[in-house]
Amino acid sequence: MKLILAVDALVPPLTGIGRYAWELASHYHGMRHELDSMRFFFAGHWIGNPADLLQVAAHTQKHKRRLLRPPKSWRQWHLRREMRGHLFHSPNYFLPESVDSGIVTVHDLSVFKYPEMHPAARIKHFESSFASTLARAAHLITDSDATRNEIIDYFGWSPERITAIALGARAEFRRRDAPEVASALSSYGLVYGGYALCVSTLEPRKRIDHLLAAYLDLPRLVRARYPLVLAGSAGWLNDALREQIERGEKEGWLRYLGFVDEAFLPLLYAGARAFLYPSVYEGFGLPVLEAMASGVPTLTSNSSSLPEVAGGAALLVEPDNHEVLRSGIEQVLCDDAWRDTAAARGLRVASVLTWERCAKTTFEVYRRFS
Repeated sequence: MKLILAVDALVPPLTGIGRYAWELASHYHGMRHELDSMRFFFAGHWIGNPADLLQVAAHTQKHKRRLLRPPKSWRQWHLRREMRGHLFHSPNYFLPESVDSGIVTVHDLSVFKYPEMHPAARIKHFESSFASTLARAAHLITDSDATRNEIIDYFGWSPERITAIALGARAEFRRRDAPEVASALSSYGLVYGGYALCVSTLEPRKRIDHLLAAYLDLPRLVRARYPLVLAGSAGWLNDALREQIERGEKEGWLRYLGFVDEAFLPLLYAGARAFLYPSVYEGFGLPVLEAMASGVPTLTSNSSSLPEVAGGAALLVEPDNHEVLRSGIEQVLCDDAWRDTAAARGLRVASVLTWERCAKTTFEVYRRFS
C-alpha cells in the first residue's frame, strides 16, 4: 500500500482534530515497514517527520517557504503526478485541489446544522470547497454513528460509503491519586477532588453560558466547596460569556484557566471531583472520553454523539433545560453512590476506546481501497 496522510491540522497548540491527525500520523510513522510508501502532506508540500510541525518555529519557516513556490498550475500538475498510485487520507474535512480521489474524515456537520454558531470565514470555506471534496471522496470516515447517520440523511450518501470509527484517549488520561497530582494542582491554587471541571473552547454550541447559569444556582455551600474550573481556548462569538466568566471569578466560585498546556491537562482531569460537558452538539466529544478515562464522574448532554461516547457511564441531561442541568450538576458532585458507579463504568468504557484501536481500524478501511 502507498499511503499519503494529510497533516494540515498539526498546528500547535493541537485542537481536537489536530490530536486526531497527530495520533494517526504517529501510529503510521511507526508502521512504515508495513507500507510500500508512506508520505505526509502539509499545505501543498511534503513533510518528512510530522513531529516537526508541532514546533512553532517550523510553521513560521513553512509559511516563508510558501512565498517561494512555483506557479499554481505547474505545482498542481506536479503534485498529481507524484500522488499517482497512492491512497490519500485527509483527517480534516477537505481534499486538496491536487487530489483526484481519497478518503476524508468528517468530524461533524455543525457548520451546516448550526451556521449561526460559527465564524463567517469558516462557513464561507465550507460553502466554497466542501461540495468539491464530497464529489471526489471515495469513502468517508466519521467519529461516531451519530455523525454517520447525519451525513446519510443530509447528503444522501450510501451507508456503505461511510465508516464510523471512534476516537481514543491517550494513556496519560488515567486515574491518579492525590499525591501524584497535588504539586501540579497547587501551582494553580487547586486541590485534589476540590473542584468541578469543564474543558471546552468558548463557543456557542458548547453551552458554557448555560453551565455557568446552572452552577450559579447551586446551593452556596456546594459552590464554595467545589468551585468550577473552566479550561479551554478563547473561541468566538462569546462577548456575553466573557462577562459571565468575569462575574463568576469575582464572586469566587469560578476559575477560568484559558488554554492549558498538554502536559498538565491529564493531571487537571484526574484531580477533578466531576467533569461537566453540556455541549448541545458534538461529532464525538473527546473531553468526555478523557474524563472517563481519568476515573472522573461525568455529566454531558443527551444529544448528538455524546450518549454514544458516554456508553451508559455518564449522567445525560438536556443542556437547554436550566433546572435539569442544575439538578444534574448537584447529583454528579454530591451523590456518592452514583459517583462510584459512574467512575467504574467510565473506566470500562474508556479502556476500549484507544488511539491504537482508532488507527488500526482506520488502516483496515485503507486496505479496502489499496
